[in-house]
Amino acid sequence: MDRRGGISYKFNEPGLPDLARDESITITGGRIMKYVWGVIGLCLLSLSANAALVSRAGGQAYYDSVLNITWVADANLAQTSAYDADGLMTWADAQGWIGSLNTASYLGVSNWRLPLSNLPDPSCSIQYNPGLPDPAWGYGTGCTGSEMGHLYNVDGIKTTTPAPFVNLLSSNYWSGTESLPAITGAFTFTFDTGSGGVQNPIDKSNTVRAWAVSPGDLLAVPVPAAVWLFGSALGLMGVMRRKISG
Repeated sequence: MDRRGGISYKFNEPGLPDLARDESITITGGRIMKYVWGVIGLCLLSLSANAALVSRAGGQAYYDSVLNITWVADANLAQTSAYDADGLMTWADAQGWIGSLNTASYLGVSNWRLPLSNLPDPSCSIQYNPGLPDPAWGYGTGCTGSEMGHLYNVDGIKTTTPAPFVNLLSSNYWSGTESLPAITGAFTFTFDTGSGGVQNPIDKSNTVRAWAVSPGDLLAVPVPAAVWLFGSALGLMGVMRRKISG
């Protein structure tokens, strides 16, 4: 114990900063705790920053840890895979493309589907209520309840900022959600920056693009390095407390 009431420690752990690793330094118990909590804070920030979209299958898909769904990385896969000549499909054709992905177990899974739109979605700029028994639904801009609306308005995925996705085009994309009471229609979403991200129902006979999504995580989630550091910081805090109390 030095005259300031501190405790001398010799740090030899390879993961600690050079200041603490290379020499014996005298630091107070309070400074130790601040250091430990600082490490924990950095770990939590790292986890938060990478929590939204996580690469899967070598970058061929991205897992959205907030919505618990996995997006195909190529937003125009129907065309680039040569399934459809121009990637523009009716709603029924888009469902047929989804079926082909499931038949082929694309990326090892067979539960691909079109993205869903919430009914109702009070976050949308325009609300429509057809009356019972049909649910109210929202359309227009600002929609965050739908999976594509969340991708655009929350994650910032747009035609001008598509990363980490590729081939995101200025076109409507089919939703798997039909627009009630007119079952002849289904919702669409456009990722065009100029439009502000519009969700809108259209007739299923129109030809627009489709983007495949799978419920849940495509692969088992590995333990990220930040989690290991978080556990190490907790362990160091426990050791420091025992030494101080001793």
